[in-house]
Amino acid sequence: MTEPSTPTGPADATESPLVRAARSVAALLPRWGEWKPAAGAPAADLLAGLIVALVALPLALGFGISSGLGAAAGLTTAVIAGAVAAVFGGSRFQVSGPTGAMTVVLVPIVGQYGPTGVLAVGLIAGVVLVVLAFAGVGRAVRYMPAPVIEGFTAGIAVVIALQQVPSALGITGAAGEKVWQSAADAVHRFAQAPSVLTPATALAVAGVILVGGRYLPRVPFSLIAVAAATLMAQLFRLDIARIGAIPAGFAAPTLSFLHLGELTSLIAPALAVAALAALESLLSATAADSMAVGARHNPDRELFGQGLANIAAPLFGGVPATGAIARTAVNVRSGARTRLAALTHALILAAIVYLAAGLVADIPLAALAGVLLATTVRMVETASILAITRATRADTIVMVATFLVTVVFDLVTAVAVGVGFAAILALRAVAQSARIEQVPLETDDHLVEEHDLLREHIVAYRIDGPLFFAAAHRFLLELADVSEVKVVILRMSRVTAIDATGAIVLKDVITKLEHRHITVLISGAKPEHLRPLKALGVFTTTDSDHRHLFDTTPRAIAYARQLVLPEHQYTSTTNEDRS
Repeated sequence: MTEPSTPTGPADATESPLVRAARSVAALLPRWGEWKPAAGAPAADLLAGLIVALVALPLALGFGISSGLGAAAGLTTAVIAGAVAAVFGGSRFQVSGPTGAMTVVLVPIVGQYGPTGVLAVGLIAGVVLVVLAFAGVGRAVRYMPAPVIEGFTAGIAVVIALQQVPSALGITGAAGEKVWQSAADAVHRFAQAPSVLTPATALAVAGVILVGGRYLPRVPFSLIAVAAATLMAQLFRLDIARIGAIPAGFAAPTLSFLHLGELTSLIAPALAVAALAALESLLSATAADSMAVGARHNPDRELFGQGLANIAAPLFGGVPATGAIARTAVNVRSGARTRLAALTHALILAAIVYLAAGLVADIPLAALAGVLLATTVRMVETASILAITRATRADTIVMVATFLVTVVFDLVTAVAVGVGFAAILALRAVAQSARIEQVPLETDDHLVEEHDLLREHIVAYRIDGPLFFAAAHRFLLELADVSEVKVVILRMSRVTAIDATGAIVLKDVITKLEHRHITVLISGAKPEHLRPLKALGVFTTTDSDHRHLFDTTPRAIAYARQLVLPEHQYTSTTNEDRS
């Protein structure tokens, strides 16, 4: 799947500013093609939306209360922002709403500016996100190192699991600013008065989802387990905490919270909210891509969708929203195929508010904690983590540091630390691999030969310098667009360093070319560079015996000619070369 064009892409120099602006806007708007698959087979998306709604409901209520604006504000955000971001966002799997990370930022804003100040901050932050989308800032996430993303995803999985500890143990009001502190307090209080019922419910629900999903992945075990737990709790009148009463209805849209005289003082907190919303949403969308096959989000459009969502939510009394990785992961793992699932989640939450508040009120909180515990287990891609640890020591350090800071501190700090580590280690690797050599000029530098190769539908590329996270996309993604060739030879003798992200991008390029029946040969790769390539599976697509790996370019050329030329012509060419 190719990424849709972004508003800052190439444009005709003769176009007027008005036409370019129209193209930019059009690139960010929804397309019928995104909804067409759901129109033909909506069942999977509708079911995934239902499951996500059941998981999102208590989270929305809890985060609304934690922010200081109340449960109704959290539910309003989940419905309004969730629907707007589902339609206009850049990811077909992203589920948006109130999040724990955003709540931490909002609490001091509520204390200083009051509830109306938070609404104004959310609206301003939404405008900032829209501006960032038109500026093309979202594409910067492409340069996020793979170890940072893997460490962040694993760390968020642990954070989500820790958030469920109080509910899974039946403890309310656990103390602690950080999730690990509140989880520790919940464990301490549980140990003083242990009870088997609540943790058994959470573990049973998680176990049913994990075991059942392993053998029957198409069966909605999340919904079945939650329904069964609720039914058991009702039939046997179990003493277990429930969701409880939820607010009914939404407030009418208004701008009464916006006071022009206060806007200047709200700019700084609004920028902080916008930065967190952008970062969390883009990383959540990236994590969703890694959990789904063939998915690739449009980062600039994702910022645009989140911007519109944060403009709309405050009008109805909602708090600022972001892409929520927990709900997004549930969405992916529940079988979502298109953005209809995220929209369904918002519509079901709205329907619950008006029609089924009483039924949902009886769902045990421990059952929903079990759903999220199972989700965290399935979020972590063990194979990817092990592959990165085998690649290089530097990538391992970056991944572990990002993971630890995510769990101990917060998301923004974790990404800053991870990228900082990656940059420092990358510069260190460049310094170690830098060489000054006097290279004698060659008379033809293979130019004549390469023209002959091109006529034979063979093309050779030489990669110079380090294949790092910041440079990998710059030239490797261009290789995926080559056409009218049968064999591509990558001359890698002048590559000075390779990290995990470069190897992953190289693997992606090779896979895409091979899907188009283009054979890829690699020549001249140094032994120290083969380690990350082999660890991350660059040679596992159709090359199990490494027969597409050559120590010299002439040998690769000879093999390429053997592949594309008829046998009698290849023999004739070989004899001519020898003469």
